[in-house]
Amino acid sequence: MGIYLILRKKQKIHGTLVVIISLAMTGSFWPAFFKHREVSQIRQTAETGDAAAQIRLGEMYLYGRGIDRDYAAAMQWFQKAADQGDATAQNDIGWLYRQGLGVAQDYGEAMRWYRKSADHGDEAAQNNIGNLYWDGSGVAQDYGEAMRWYRKAADQGNAWAQVNLGSCYQNGQGVAQDYGEAMRWYRLAADQGNARAQYHIGTMYANGWGVPGDPGEARNWMQKAAAKGEQDAKKWLAAQ
Repeated sequence: MGIYLILRKKQKIHGTLVVIISLAMTGSFWPAFFKHREVSQIRQTAETGDAAAQIRLGEMYLYGRGIDRDYAAAMQWFQKAADQGDATAQNDIGWLYRQGLGVAQDYGEAMRWYRKSADHGDEAAQNNIGNLYWDGSGVAQDYGEAMRWYRKAADQGNAWAQVNLGSCYQNGQGVAQDYGEAMRWYRLAADQGNARAQYHIGTMYANGWGVPGDPGEARNWMQKAAAKGEQDAKKWLAAQ
């Protein structure tokens, strides 16, 4: 970013070439130059009121992609999109309040923004509401209500909600314990490549829960999950 601003300010062809050549030799100029140009273009579009660009710029601040991480700036851009009724931005604001990033942690505000988003049918927000009820964060802990929200999101294909719903059935929380239903939801999430679901399927085979015990099948699923970075699967494999 700083390099690009220097080039615009100097407006000296010879000096510019010197900077470009010296930085290009180290391989540091072009990635930075094009990344800054991308950020600049997204910012220009966001400033016109484009909600998608506002969300993307907010995410760049949130994750520090091509720009210094700045949670307060992320909140600012999400807010602009949320004020236009964008459900994704409303969920993002809820998540920032839930985590206390860029703002003081406030479960009540998190729930308020999640509900705004969920009212538009946003599956991520529905899953997040389920998490608040599951944890009892800002609301009375209620596994049944958590499960109701997980199901809303899971029925839309949200893989994390499917994992959460599977966990409800596996542990008998908010519903009668049912290993068969747990496995069904885990498989739906695993079919989308969700590593946590793959780990859970591995535990089902390892313990013979709802399926015949099968160490080989358990290892197969644990290896799939571990290959995607699932830490509990790595620990399981290391202990064998």
